[in-house]
Amino acid sequence: MSDVGTPNGPVQPTRARVAEGLARRYRRERQFRLLGLAALLFGLGFLAVFFVTLIVNGHSAFVQTRILLDVELDPATIDPDGRRDSIALETANYQALIRDALHRRFPGVTERRDVRELYALVSPAADLEIRRLVLDDPGVIGQTRSLWLLADDDVDMLVKGRIDREGPEAGRRLSDQQIRWVDALDADGRVELKLNRYFFTSGDSRDPELAGIWSATVGSFFMLLVTLLLSFPLGVATAVYLEEFAPRNRWTDLIEVNINNLAAVPSIVFGLLGLALFINVFGLPRSAPLVGGLVLTLMTLPVIIIASRAALKAVPPSIRDAALGVGASKMQVVLHHVLPLALPGMLTGTIIGMARALGESAPLLMIGMVAFIVDVPESPLDPSSALPVQIFLWADSPERAFVERTSAAILVLLAFLVLMNGVAILLRKRFERRW
Repeated sequence: MSDVGTPNGPVQPTRARVAEGLARRYRRERQFRLLGLAALLFGLGFLAVFFVTLIVNGHSAFVQTRILLDVELDPATIDPDGRRDSIALETANYQALIRDALHRRFPGVTERRDVRELYALVSPAADLEIRRLVLDDPGVIGQTRSLWLLADDDVDMLVKGRIDREGPEAGRRLSDQQIRWVDALDADGRVELKLNRYFFTSGDSRDPELAGIWSATVGSFFMLLVTLLLSFPLGVATAVYLEEFAPRNRWTDLIEVNINNLAAVPSIVFGLLGLALFINVFGLPRSAPLVGGLVLTLMTLPVIIIASRAALKAVPPSIRDAALGVGASKMQVVLHHVLPLALPGMLTGTIIGMARALGESAPLLMIGMVAFIVDVPESPLDPSSALPVQIFLWADSPERAFVERTSAAILVLLAFLVLMNGVAILLRKRFERRW
């Protein structure tokens, strides 16, 4: 191919100009791909930092420091009358037994200040375990038992390395003398980290060593149960009507626009609606999982409706035409053919909506579920908390031990969310049909 002449001289051949243009476009495409890859790696890096921080801060909350003490179950302290009366056994001074065990272990401690610091090594709630032991088997009265008692949260932080031993004494919650006592117990094999069963079996507590997620977990379960029982049938029925039966006019268009807009409304707005409607108008109890479930139902309904309509649209029109062609009614077409084929997509959208509801805290704060709840709820009408709200409360606590429990609760919540999304993926893979 020859050059084309111009008054300013010959120009590049056409083939060369095309090749140069292609090279430039390919170079820009590679740059764009590299930028996309860099953005992906950047996001994954932040996600990795997030998870590593959670695991580093939260893994230690699943174990708890315990101290082995030889506790003499003195009948004169537990049951001076010897009648084994349940009320006397329930109200006995079990803290005195713990103090006596500590005195026998460190007989040289006599100063009042030192005695208080010695008693502070063991959790104030450690007597509950001795009380439970005696109530389960009164025959242990009069014996000396070696018991692993719950340590105070400050001792727990020391054993886990969360307290700087080398720092000034005024800057930490444990004195040098207390650290020496803990080291002496540790040297005798009387300090160990054991499974923190309170974290999984108890409710909230002002003592970090006793605080657990069970009450919040049960509250979340009741809320999700109410949400599922209301949002799934209402969402599916609405989607079926709008997609299969509703006439195409401006009213249905208006409804569809509002449903799409509601899916983007901030969750705290639904909390304000629940506060005004369910509590102030209908007088339902505050902090109840029933109210929380109603609020979350309002929040998840648009998501379920949109996902259900998308699943119905994915069913080929030939299925409907074939069923109508053999004499089926419109209702039979929907119930016997369209709905079963669209159900996997509907279930997937419902589970994703429920997972979103599980992680919401803003609407629950508006209806009073931020209250300090210790007891485990027995019904959707009992006062309760929820996992996201429990995390919010612990994150606002000043004690260092609550920091690891906050991270551990976040890990548990993330595990539930991953499980629910995993179930949604499995349902889609198992039942989804490609047309």
